Amino acid sequence: MSINEMEIIRLCQRKNAKAQKILYDRYYRVLLGICMRYAKSIDEAEDTLQTGMLRIFKKINTYEGKGSFEGWMKRIMVNIAIDNFRKSNKHYFHEDIEEVNGQPFVAAEIPSELNSRDLLKMVQKLPDGYRIVFNMFAIEGYSHKEIANKLGISENTSKTQLKKARNSLKKMLYKINYVYEDNNTEIVR
Repeated sequence: MSINEMEIIRLCQRKNAKAQKILYDRYYRVLLGICMRYAKSIDEAEDTLQTGMLRIFKKINTYEGKGSFEGWMKRIMVNIAIDNFRKSNKHYFHEDIEEVNGQPFVAAEIPSELNSRDLLKMVQKLPDGYRIVFNMFAIEGYSHKEIANKLGISENTSKTQLKKARNSLKKMLYKINYVYEDNNTEIVR
């Protein structure tokens, strides 16, 4: 028997364990995907997911039915991931965009054999500050001002971290293209 989303929400608001399990199972992959973009490892992502699910169950009474419930949960997950990053004090990156040398970002050609898992692995290889700012700006759509406020950094630092993230990803893509062209059979990781 399939249970609709509003019924699950109503039951979760009553702290029904079976409904909580259904909600968890239904959105596990989507929410874990968000956590993976911000985490360095699957373990860190799963920890973030667990914390986020607890927050969702705790705050589910505040969901007013306006807008997408999935979107509401995603926003909570993103905020948990950002909070975890900020609390861990891993972001000691404070430099101005004017201090960064180099050329403007030019997109590297992305091999057609590259899939979303490959791209996620590349993003996870970025240093913490680069990865968090890249996700917030490029994926979640935050402005540099919003990123600065959430992370307690300057807007210029946010811009710098984004530029460095893009340049790092570009180098990774160039390396993959080079290896792919050399082997002409498969992408080496």
